[in-house]
Amino acid sequence: MLTKKQLDLLKFIHKRVQRDGVPPSFDEMKEALDLRSKSGIHRLITALEERGFIRRLAHRARALEIVKLPESLGGEATHRFTPRVIEGDRPSAPQPANAQPVAAGAIDVPLMGRIAAGVPIEAIAHTSGHVGVPSGMISGKGEHYALEVKGDSMIEAGINDGDVVIIRETATADNGDIVVALIAEEEATLKRFFRKGNAIALEAANAAYETRILPDDQVRVQGRLVGLIRSY
Repeated sequence: MLTKKQLDLLKFIHKRVQRDGVPPSFDEMKEALDLRSKSGIHRLITALEERGFIRRLAHRARALEIVKLPESLGGEATHRFTPRVIEGDRPSAPQPANAQPVAAGAIDVPLMGRIAAGVPIEAIAHTSGHVGVPSGMISGKGEHYALEVKGDSMIEAGINDGDVVIIRETATADNGDIVVALIAEEEATLKRFFRKGNAIALEAANAAYETRILPDDQVRVQGRLVGLIRSY
């Protein structure tokens, strides 16, 4: 799964390679995506490389090669994982044939990569494993997934680096909820959510981090925290 910015960049690179035989420059990419700095392009390219869509070639100018394309750009169909819908506290519900075995009283939830609790980083949008979650941790109806926490900005809320958080997918949040927030369609972070007029405040639970205030059209809620798993 690609964010809009990642897809836009991949589409732009693909068109330029088809037209000119070489990828565009970083300045051209920055201008095409209307970004303020080339650092944003570097993050997007890294994300595309991690997801296997492009490859960086050593010792060559404009050293980018497209490896594959998503279906929306004419590529071959790829498997897109959709977390299983879990309704309430129903650990005895039938499991799909490919479900991973879990302990009694637990529900199998996909581990979708890492989420930042600190300076925002990319959330890795593919399944990297599964986590057996106690059925009582599943909150309400809807799709659930797990993310490994990277960073210490939420330690005063009891969320440490390396913890696994359980998220219920939703596009809405109440003030004070801890949410997965997608910023400018390219960076994801775990923070406490507050709406302030036409702005969104993403508040850390660590005095060393400042609250970020962003226009509400730059923040998209992708889920609420419903549980946490810690390994010792």
